[in-house]
Amino acid sequence: MIPNDVTKELSAAQEMRDVNTPQIGEISLPETYKLTSDHESSLMQATGLVRSAIYLDREMSQIAFNWRVLAQAEDKSIPLLERLRYLCIVGSNLDEFFEVRVASLLAQNTIDGQLAQHQAFTAMMGRIDTECHLLAKRQYEVLNQEILPALARKGVHLLRHSDRTEAQRAWVKSYFDREVRPLLTPIGLDPAHPFPQVVNKSLNFIVSLAGKDAFGRGTAIAIVKAPRVLPRVIKIPEELCEKGQAFCLLSSVIHAHISDLFNDRQIIAYSQFRVTRDSDLWVDEEEVKNLRQALQGELQGRQFGVAVRLEVAKNCPEALSQFLLEQFSLSKDRLYPVDGPVNMVRLSELVDHAHQTNLRFPAFSAKPDPKLAHKNIFEILNKQDVLVHHPFQPFQTVIDFIHTAANDPNVLAIKQTIYRTGMNSDLMESLITASRMGKEVTVVVELMARFDEEANINWADRLQRAGAQVVYGVVGLKTHAKLALVIRREEGGALRHYAHLGTGNYHPSTTRFYTDFGLLTAHPKKAAEVNEVFMHLTGLTKPKKMEYLWLAPFSLQPKIIKAIRNEARIAKEGRPARIIAKMNALVDESVIRALYAASIDGVKIDLIVRGACTLRPGVQGLSENITVRSIIGRFLEHSRIYYFRNDLAHDTYLASADWMSRNLFRRIEVAFPVFDKHLKKRVMNEGLEPYLKDNQNAWVLDSDGDYDRRKVRGKQKPFSAQQHLMQSLASPEMDE
Repeated sequence: MIPNDVTKELSAAQEMRDVNTPQIGEISLPETYKLTSDHESSLMQATGLVRSAIYLDREMSQIAFNWRVLAQAEDKSIPLLERLRYLCIVGSNLDEFFEVRVASLLAQNTIDGQLAQHQAFTAMMGRIDTECHLLAKRQYEVLNQEILPALARKGVHLLRHSDRTEAQRAWVKSYFDREVRPLLTPIGLDPAHPFPQVVNKSLNFIVSLAGKDAFGRGTAIAIVKAPRVLPRVIKIPEELCEKGQAFCLLSSVIHAHISDLFNDRQIIAYSQFRVTRDSDLWVDEEEVKNLRQALQGELQGRQFGVAVRLEVAKNCPEALSQFLLEQFSLSKDRLYPVDGPVNMVRLSELVDHAHQTNLRFPAFSAKPDPKLAHKNIFEILNKQDVLVHHPFQPFQTVIDFIHTAANDPNVLAIKQTIYRTGMNSDLMESLITASRMGKEVTVVVELMARFDEEANINWADRLQRAGAQVVYGVVGLKTHAKLALVIRREEGGALRHYAHLGTGNYHPSTTRFYTDFGLLTAHPKKAAEVNEVFMHLTGLTKPKKMEYLWLAPFSLQPKIIKAIRNEARIAKEGRPARIIAKMNALVDESVIRALYAASIDGVKIDLIVRGACTLRPGVQGLSENITVRSIIGRFLEHSRIYYFRNDLAHDTYLASADWMSRNLFRRIEVAFPVFDKHLKKRVMNEGLEPYLKDNQNAWVLDSDGDYDRRKVRGKQKPFSAQQHLMQSLASPEMDE
């Protein structure tokens, strides 16, 4: 067991707020959290861990998540096109990892344009490079050795030039001449034509030429940019395919005919390439007078941020790859030679265009709650709260809530936060309609929602033109809370508040693929507190003390710590204590310390963390009462649930926040309680217990930081949480 003095140190530390310090190498603690040398020595002796190993490495944990996604692509029980989609997801995740996380680490450790060379940073980047290279290598092995051959056997062919018949080559040649060549602009490099600006993640070609150009000069290198307006996956006419469907890649089409672009020049070598750039936007919100205008300007520059990764074809000559590395100021560690398309994400187009439905997951449709059918939502909410669980229950319920409010003459005002909603949204159209009908519409639009900035700017503009009051949240804090409020005049003249609080975004597309909970309520005090949050966001006033909602960056982290410590107190008094929490990521050290201390005191803790987790479970004397599992299935697990047994009070909270420092201290987030006993039971039965039973899609984290996939053992029956929920909450739909 850990000595008492160490336990006290952990207990004291969990009361302190996290500080955003750079994390280099192994996760380092802010000064306020550091144990004394005596405590540190005792802790190391008790756990057998070195000081830095109390926490797992965040970057390695994030990469480990992508290995789990890749395992889905390797799983032969999953339909082939879905396996290909998982490969594309790995590619997309790696893109974002480099665009955001690696770019941030490099920026933090760059001084006067030069990377720091201290040992911890170099070791950390070495681990990242090694793991990412291994991951990319395996990704293309699965594509070339497993998925593409298996798809071909099923009649879905992705053809290289050497695989195409004469008739198919003739068609591709015609397509190139007609659709591609007119849009290409080869650039021969010379003093008048320096290396061109290359857009982030775009497809390009580098060509090495022999001989002299039309002006008698020996321009040896040319760059060809692939047109971004053309599809990356091209369907070959079915009459030219003997069996099934055939596709080819735009990169293959250009490869096959690149010599047509350089008359009378000999091509020595060529390769496709793609550069990944730093894509985080930075705007000094305290300095700019108009955040929207400033952000619009920054969006243009995102495509040309600092380069962080270079992908080339595996047969790219070293001289060409070295030339590209020099142009982008990258070290060789950032070079990724790949055996296939440099942008695997684009293969999702093939998944969408292939007509073999039996190679995809069986279609299903969300089953509406019959209690809500053809009934006035406000009358229902006056009697009871309504819980919706997406995607197993339709998001249309939420859309209808706002649509009904927009068209109800008794509704006076609608307020809503928008983090992500997409380019097309019936919900946003309803807000515009409400504003045009004279209702007071207030929308808090988060312009800094990464990769959705442009869509949010467009909606903000449309809403303002319709007469809505649009605000952009609080300077320096992203508004990540998912809240909607309707204020309605009831019979008798009194005003009543109706609210929707969610764990996920108001995005109609992602609600079909992300698991999330939403609560519709007319609880007077809880709905009134939602209005207080809006008053805080728009008026920038200090929020009133709230009885029900936990609001970041003010009360959320202290409330979480208090609830954890309360379970620890119960355990120390000899009564059963239990915590179950589900989230996307767990990296906040203050919360992890509180969980460690609760484990030491005997609290049973089950954590369901989809992505990065830096808590080290199962360490004797520190975290042996903590289990961590990750669920990787058909849907992306996105809901955040906090459950505390609290002497059978069964405190159950749904939230927009993960247990990360950015969520707890640098965002506007809300956790909200579920009061109704029936709905609490639903959250437990649908959001937690099935995932703890899952032996099909669950990965369990061990104390070494490795994830082991759960398997059916002994007389156990196979159980998938998502499949269980689809069967119990959704209605199967026959393939058409």
